[in-house]
Amino acid sequence: MEEETTRRGGSMSKQFFTGKRIELTPIDLEKDVEVWETWNHDSDYLRLLDDFPANQYSAPMLKEWIEKEDSPNALFMIRTLKEQKVIGFIELAGYDWVARNAWVGVGIGDPDFRSQGYGTEAMNLLLKFAFRGQNLHRVNLGVFSFNGRAIRCYEKSGFKYEGVEREAIYKDDQRWDCHIMGVLQPEWEAMQTVDLSE
Repeated sequence: MEEETTRRGGSMSKQFFTGKRIELTPIDLEKDVEVWETWNHDSDYLRLLDDFPANQYSAPMLKEWIEKEDSPNALFMIRTLKEQKVIGFIELAGYDWVARNAWVGVGIGDPDFRSQGYGTEAMNLLLKFAFRGQNLHRVNLGVFSFNGRAIRCYEKSGFKYEGVEREAIYKDDQRWDCHIMGVLQPEWEAMQTVDLSE
């Protein structure tokens, strides 16, 4: 069986990482960070990032950050199957192995691939890896209250609204809430009788 290797060196079955239009791949520190750097000059992209500061990191800075990261995060690039084009990233982080929980962060950096379901497809692949590959019980995320597009994506993937950090975000000269959402492994498994990629 074909294997994929994560940034941390672990091997996982490729079935977790390949969808209808995209695949999740380990980051190529020589090529992918150059693409990532271009996203960091897109103000719309930076405005919507949920878990990362809106900083215009250069390619060398991104590479250094990834290489120095000492937590066992699972960071993947979102790559189209047909063109092999890197269009975004997705990551599981903040693992609690006792409770079997983790947090997810995702960004579609290429503006030509936004609002076309690629984020939803990437999220569903990552949840398959989280629940079936890593035996997690719960995956959490935080999303800005003004990011309706992302909220719809997360709801479609099974996430439920669980709480709010009131006025936790300051953008566009005003304060916004940060919504906390989560999905449990049994809930996600119950959804697998329907096609989540539509």
